[in-house]
Amino acid sequence: MWDAAQGALEDLLEDEYPTMQLRPQKDRLQVFQTLATFYLRYLKIFRALEEVYDQIVHPQKRRVVHQVLEGVMGRLVELKNEMVELEYSEFHYFDDILQDFKMTPEDLEVPIPRYFVREKMRALKEREKMLAHILAKGGCQEHKTVPVQFMSLERAVWLLQVSERARQGRLRAHFMKTIRQEEQRRLQGNSSMQDPNQAATCIQKVWRGYRDRRRVNKECLEEMIFLGMIPAQQMTPSPAQLHAQQVESRRHCVQEEHEAEYQKALVNIKESVRSVDGPDIKESLQEQIRQWFLECRDATGKFPDFPSPEDGGSASIFAQKTPEQVAAEFAAKEEEREKKKKSKGEKDKKGNDRKEKKKEKKGKMKGKKGKGDTEEEEKGWKMTPSNFLPTVVEGAKLYKEVWHNRDEKQNFLQHFDAQLVREEKRLEVEEELRVQVDELMRQELKNLKLVVDRDKGKKKKKVKKSSKKKKKKGRKTGKKKKKKEKDLTADRTIESLYEELVMEGFIIRPKNIKLTDYIGEYSYLGTTLRQADIEPMPSLSDVRQLIALYGVLPLGSQCVHERGPLIRALLLTGPAGVGKKMLVHALCTETGANLFDLSPATLAGKYPGKSGLQYLLHMVFKVARQLQPSVIWIGDAEKTFYKKVPKLEKEMEPKRLKKSLPKVLKSIKPEDRVLVVGTTRRPFDADIKPFCKVYKKIILIPRPDYASRFTLWKELLQAGGAQLGPKLDLSSLAKVTDGYTQGHILQAIQTVLNSHRLNQQTKRPLTAVEFIPPLARQDPVYKEEEEAFKAWYSRTPLGKKRARAAKASEEEEDHKKGKTKGGKSQKKEKKGKTKKRKKKK
Repeated sequence: MWDAAQGALEDLLEDEYPTMQLRPQKDRLQVFQTLATFYLRYLKIFRALEEVYDQIVHPQKRRVVHQVLEGVMGRLVELKNEMVELEYSEFHYFDDILQDFKMTPEDLEVPIPRYFVREKMRALKEREKMLAHILAKGGCQEHKTVPVQFMSLERAVWLLQVSERARQGRLRAHFMKTIRQEEQRRLQGNSSMQDPNQAATCIQKVWRGYRDRRRVNKECLEEMIFLGMIPAQQMTPSPAQLHAQQVESRRHCVQEEHEAEYQKALVNIKESVRSVDGPDIKESLQEQIRQWFLECRDATGKFPDFPSPEDGGSASIFAQKTPEQVAAEFAAKEEEREKKKKSKGEKDKKGNDRKEKKKEKKGKMKGKKGKGDTEEEEKGWKMTPSNFLPTVVEGAKLYKEVWHNRDEKQNFLQHFDAQLVREEKRLEVEEELRVQVDELMRQELKNLKLVVDRDKGKKKKKVKKSSKKKKKKGRKTGKKKKKKEKDLTADRTIESLYEELVMEGFIIRPKNIKLTDYIGEYSYLGTTLRQADIEPMPSLSDVRQLIALYGVLPLGSQCVHERGPLIRALLLTGPAGVGKKMLVHALCTETGANLFDLSPATLAGKYPGKSGLQYLLHMVFKVARQLQPSVIWIGDAEKTFYKKVPKLEKEMEPKRLKKSLPKVLKSIKPEDRVLVVGTTRRPFDADIKPFCKVYKKIILIPRPDYASRFTLWKELLQAGGAQLGPKLDLSSLAKVTDGYTQGHILQAIQTVLNSHRLNQQTKRPLTAVEFIPPLARQDPVYKEEEEAFKAWYSRTPLGKKRARAAKASEEEEDHKKGKTKGGKSQKKEKKGKTKKRKKKK
């Protein structure tokens, strides 16, 4: 699997690197096609590498796979960002490309690496224990309320009497039935015996009828399951599947054992290399440097200057260069310094003349540059340089050089390779010893120069003075630039801050929900609708992909968060019951992140005043950075940016965070794996400008379409314990529930599928009509509300850009049509003028 993935990656890199040097492309559709093909190919490689990293046991191989895996993840996020900037939309459709690659919509799902949670399972368990302990200590432990019905003594006696009489009646009926059957047998026994042939045919007829009916029913059921009319029954896993699961879990244990061995070996082998090979390495380094002294002396006639530790010391000398080249470089540096000193005086004299000339040149060049820039912009689109391609290339190169053709017949159990560890540690020891050798050789060179070239001692002192001055200047400038924020909680530990935030309700326990639990189907009409100039509503599977790309991958991987496009805040908006809070909890579960709640409802009445709010935000973000990854959830995000605060909510002060939130967001650096997630079902109540400045990434979650509703009904009914038979028409239910959200469907299923109804399924199978009354009591998402969401989204920065791009493309088409028509009319006018002139003559 690893070999196949690396082969596919090499082919992809060959295709991708030429695009950096190609001319800008004009056709937007062609550009999208190239980006989409790269995206799908990287997605396929990512899925394979994630599986490899999860199951491979060799510790050194795992490091190489991890490096490439993180590079591929980052490249996926970059390509998604490119597509968003190209199409001015968060949602994209790949129907044609999926057909070309023979892929299914399931292949578009972004896999979530299992190591995000598995490698820090111990820390997560400890954190869970600490959270439970704090909640129990504060008396905030969650208790499940069990409803208890009270009844009078007379009612209880009456219920007992009814049930006892019913029991006695059932026993009497059973007794009478047995008596009747015995009488029938006695009567049949007295009757004359039948002919054996007739008895045999009677038995055959009954048996064959039973057998054929059973076979026909079985074939009908198989056909219905094959056609998708009836969902397949959940089969118990086969012995082979159970064995495969055991092997996977065993591999995880072996991974941990091999990793522990490898970590011990790193320390032991380094110590042995230092003790055994250390003196030899030291002597060889000294001999090399002395040889360099003599060669430079022979080539240039003088001893060279020893490079400073800042320039790399003696390592910079032997970086594939001859002594003559090194001496020439040092000589060039000295000449530049002398030239700078001489040019200082001349610059003061000729400064005014040069400034005037520069102004004139700038004035002349402004027009030219402006024209050139516009021409370049008009030419088309160019791929932006990637931050992750170098790491991918490096990992692929390492695989090819080290692991591709390595013979590992002797290493069947896949323990670490001691030879590779020794080579790595030898380089580390050499670097450590080089520092010591450089100090010794620097002193030795100084002594040589004092003995041979005594005149050069004065020059060195001057250089030192200048360097000191430079250092002092650097320090002064450094003091001006650095502005450290005050630590308001310097005297407190992280544990005490964490406890306070838990007790106040700002840190909450996320629900154990995976991203795959967010059920939704792929939109099969996206491309056709866009070709007809109709903007389709996104599907729920698209939303799931965006959460994985914008939330899960950056929060789970430090490399992706640091180098990839920085997303500080994310807004999930849509009607009620669409699953916004569920996605927030899934984000925390998949990455093992802490969940902070800064909703206006939890803020109400706590930490009053500006200083109190500042202290709270400082605490929250300090703990979030320290215990990263962290998700800071702001429920009802529109309340923070209300246009007008309602009278009933004035006491809550919902707009407390309005001024401080943008400032705090700016303090989130690429190293901090902290994401602010806002959820809102009424974004149109907020002032759109400050709202969109804070939440630059906005994901509009629509109501589910037909395909999503069908899968929702099927999955949720099976999860509730329902038996899906032919009488339960799921297609009709999916059609009837157009406009209802996931929350409405779930509520209807929970009301119908109580314990009493589930026990009756064998006698009375479920029907679609039973779910209509609980649905009728709920209000669906009407067209007006959906149009309001669409209108609001069109006023966001990305929506405006998309509208402008659509207008520009329409104007271009009209302009082209006008040119063709205009050209013909102009020709006709010219012909008419020439005829008139001839007549006059």
